[in-house]
Amino acid sequence: QVQLVESGGGLVQPGGSLRLSCEASTTFFSSSTMGWYRQAPGKERELVADISSSGSTNYADSVKGRFTISRDNFKKTVYLQMNSLKPEDTAVYYCKLTVIFSVVSYWGQGTQVTVSS
Repeated sequence: QVQLVESGGGLVQPGGSLRLSCEASTTFFSSSTMGWYRQAPGKERELVADISSSGSTNYADSVKGRFTISRDNFKKTVYLQMNSLKPEDTAVYYCKLTVIFSVVSYWGQGTQVTVSS
């Protein structure tokens, strides 16, 4: 059973920064695509950023230039550095692992990010 544990969420003022972490309990982390998604109240879950096993990254237009996704395969952890945060970034942020050559995926439990003055 794959477990994903997110951490790092919280309350931050507009313009501030947070770093989210997601640690995976699986032996195939390094070959998996890792992603961060978010879901705001009343909205559908959306992709924020993802990173492939080779390190290729993809970002939603709304976060380009402000957020950076990275991974540490030794620690089996994916990170999301969020800078210049805006109130519209407020959401529950979820980590997702997608098994290579597969449609099988796993989700974390989510971590709340609130951007407010």
